[in-house]
Amino acid sequence: MPTRNLRIAPTTAPVRPAVDPVLAALASLRAEMEIPAEFPQDVLDDAAAAAATDVSSGRADLRAVGFVTIDPPGSMDLDQAVHLERAPGGFLVRYAIADLGEFVTPGGALDAEVNERGMTLYGPDERTPLHPEVLSESAASLLPDADRPAAVWHVGLDARGEIVSARVERALVRSTARLTYEEVQARLDAGDAGEMLDLLREIGLLREARERERGGVSLNVPEQDVVVHPDGTFGLAFRSTLPVEGWNAQISLLTGIAAAQLMRAGGVGIFRTLPAADPRDLARLRRTARALGIDWPKDVPYGDLLPTLDSGSSRHAAFLNEATSLFRGASYAPFGGVGQPQEVPDDVAHAAIAAEYAHVTAPLRRLVDRYGTEICLALSAGTQVPTWVREALPGLPRTMARTGQRAGSYERSSVDVVEAALLAGRVGEEFDAVVVDVENDDERRRRATKDAERAARAAKASVDSGSDASAAGDPAAGADAPAEAASAEAGRDLVRGQVVIAEPAVRASVQGVGLPLGEPVRVRLREASIELRRVGFDLV
Repeated sequence: MPTRNLRIAPTTAPVRPAVDPVLAALASLRAEMEIPAEFPQDVLDDAAAAAATDVSSGRADLRAVGFVTIDPPGSMDLDQAVHLERAPGGFLVRYAIADLGEFVTPGGALDAEVNERGMTLYGPDERTPLHPEVLSESAASLLPDADRPAAVWHVGLDARGEIVSARVERALVRSTARLTYEEVQARLDAGDAGEMLDLLREIGLLREARERERGGVSLNVPEQDVVVHPDGTFGLAFRSTLPVEGWNAQISLLTGIAAAQLMRAGGVGIFRTLPAADPRDLARLRRTARALGIDWPKDVPYGDLLPTLDSGSSRHAAFLNEATSLFRGASYAPFGGVGQPQEVPDDVAHAAIAAEYAHVTAPLRRLVDRYGTEICLALSAGTQVPTWVREALPGLPRTMARTGQRAGSYERSSVDVVEAALLAGRVGEEFDAVVVDVENDDERRRRATKDAERAARAAKASVDSGSDASAAGDPAAGADAPAEAASAEAGRDLVRGQVVIAEPAVRASVQGVGLPLGEPVRVRLREASIELRRVGFDLV
């Protein structure tokens, strides 16, 4: 699922004090969510021992193949390396994936820890890795000029870019270069990239065309740097996504599609699934487009709109971030595990990809990919899928759902911190906005009940302590409690919803009487608390 890419840019000493409350709020968030700051010692010992083992035996030697990695600058956890060449009637894609099965012993301390973590978590200021760095940034990472174990996919494509064959094998590889998207794009634009990278563009364009034919949609969420201006105020700087990023992503997508085909044929596997976009999310996204001044004709599907947007524009970038809401409901569908039938479940396509799809290309950062890779390795070799994999399959959706929910909560709360920082010092100001969502009657009744209960608790705390609970810092009696209690007593006329303001591009809660859904409004900033991770507006 696409996520919002926020990063706090490096700051200099004069503006450092402005950043400290943001960093403190993010640290508090991690502590509150019990996101681990480090690995237990037995896990580190397990990882260190695995990193020291000989990984060359029993593998195909593909070190002569000129694999390269293409990632953001400074990346060290390199999951994938690619090599492309022409073949009779089409192309051959070789895709080397970090082989975590070489390093993680089923049932060991490291295995238990990564099953608990589930995935790497990314915050604006730091990341919490799935695997210890001795593996994720060293022994298991496909760093250049070093022999590495990999699961290498060999995917044959025809002249139109359609998959005609696929297999995967364990091999020893040696990446020849660690490239960045900017470097590759510059070389392609200059015409001196070389045949292999020229093929990345050619194959990428073909796969994008096939995706459009299937009805699929690629969402390239832009990176955003949270910057601090000399006066201590915050802003956002947007980095446009480059065409090469989409072409490179197509290599990963075609590998996931090939993996799903292999799993279906073998009667064992785990698909990544996504239902069609919820009409309510689509309607909200259309209202967001209006708020941001983006022309979206009624007869144009969102998949046709997305390629026309410039992610370097703050308003377009904000829209692309909001478009991630269309990817709600993603899940996993396992089959052929212990106690499960081998029949592939119905309705297991991924709506955004418009095909059956499996996660196998990011095992350093996502737990399920290791299991998917082991399944495909066994099916390609004509051997039995390992028992430990088949035993784990029925529980993997729960594990990934749990860790995915934590990642989503962490992302949303981190965005709340950043948006509060963007609006800090502007409480009382008015903004033009559009109401993009309004609570329904059931939500309103539940909220009113909770407001009344919270107000009652606050009143009781005040009586018991003989002082004002809110002044004492009781979080149960937050800044909104008096207004909400008064609203409940006045007939519950107050309605809550969401508004989008264009500058800075923020979506936040709004409250008022008779919120006009989809209409331009004037709102006043009521609260922008970095510490409480909260932004709120009142309808003027």
